[in-house]
Amino acid sequence: MSAKSIRLPRKRPAGVPKPGRATRRLRLPAREDLARSLPVSLFRASHPRQAALTAVFVAAGAALAGRSFGQVFLVFATVLTGQAILGWHNDLVDVARDRRHQFPGKPIAQGVVDHGSVWFALTIAVLLVVPLSVANGVIAGATHLFILGIGLVTNSGLLRRTRFSYLPWMLSFALWPAFLSYGGAHGTEGGDPPSIVLTVLAALLGLGVHVLVSLPGLVTDNADGIRHFPLIVALRTGAPRLLLIAGIWTGVIGVGILITGATLGVAR
Repeated sequence: MSAKSIRLPRKRPAGVPKPGRATRRLRLPAREDLARSLPVSLFRASHPRQAALTAVFVAAGAALAGRSFGQVFLVFATVLTGQAILGWHNDLVDVARDRRHQFPGKPIAQGVVDHGSVWFALTIAVLLVVPLSVANGVIAGATHLFILGIGLVTNSGLLRRTRFSYLPWMLSFALWPAFLSYGGAHGTEGGDPPSIVLTVLAALLGLGVHVLVSLPGLVTDNADGIRHFPLIVALRTGAPRLLLIAGIWTGVIGVGILITGATLGVAR
């Protein structure tokens, strides 16, 4: 065998990993960067699950009322934008408390996204939600903006940490039938008053949703000395039993709303 036919193994420079390992190592930071990116962080801070559920439920009410696809989509977009505003505002108001308790899924408190970016997104959403609301009809739009006002004031502390914390939730939910009855194809003509039965059921649904949303934070709320309605009830019944009661309550009321809306309609 000649000397020319002998191939010696090439040495890899120090610090250079194997190609396969390098590829695997590069993928993980990419995923982390995506999770911590501004769009994803803003999405997580908007309380997307609650926003989507509210938007879907109200849009379903519009569909049961016989709205066209375009009108149903308008309702969905309007409610989703408004709920995102409330989610961002809630996390901005609670940033110190969220940071103190190290709550997961709180990008603002974790420093993943800065306050200025969230305020900018919130401002853009406000500029969008006003024309979206009015597009549903003047009275319907004013009703939706009033619902948002209740949420913003509640986020800022009004009745939020008292035994009467259920009142803003019941009031805001009671206004959703009015948003639907005064909107739609006849929104520009004023629409019709909402069904009294549907309004009462919607208010009761707000009570159940308030309890369900508050359940995950009962331990920290108790540690902070907060005594809102769900915590007062939970201290007497126990959290598991309250979860069962609130779940059944919300489910039954929700079905009742859908049946009432489909049979009697959202307007009188």
